[in-house]
Amino acid sequence: MQVSPISATDSAATTSSTSQAATSAFGLSFDSLLKIILTQLTYQDPLKPMDNFQFVSQLAQFSQIQIGQTTNDKLASLVTAQSNLQATGLLGRKVDIGAGTSLITGTVTALAFDNGNSSLTIKTADGSTISNISISNITQIREGN
Repeated sequence: MQVSPISATDSAATTSSTSQAATSAFGLSFDSLLKIILTQLTYQDPLKPMDNFQFVSQLAQFSQIQIGQTTNDKLASLVTAQSNLQATGLLGRKVDIGAGTSLITGTVTALAFDNGNSSLTIKTADGSTISNISISNITQIREGN
């Protein structure tokens, strides 16, 4: 039996819960989809019952959808945790931040985590503190002195 891959078409769904992701993808929750199958069985024509293979195939597809959404949620959590772990490695290091056509150099003194996004605070050589710098703005990382 050949199984078709399920691909995520909405990256925002990976951060939501499984039931919300299934709802956004199909307009129905997984429980609603199961209720539809049960209703279909209840009202099917007894002289032309649903083929067993077709019924089991539908159940397997719904199960694959739920497993795929759960896997996406877990992977999103793993990516966020990995990103946060890498961000903590910047503490005490000197970084260069692109600011237009110039560079600002400073030592990372603090990190902030908000909804899976990391931002940092640096202290420059002249003693000023700059906060809420996105990690994506870092152009170079060096050992702190």
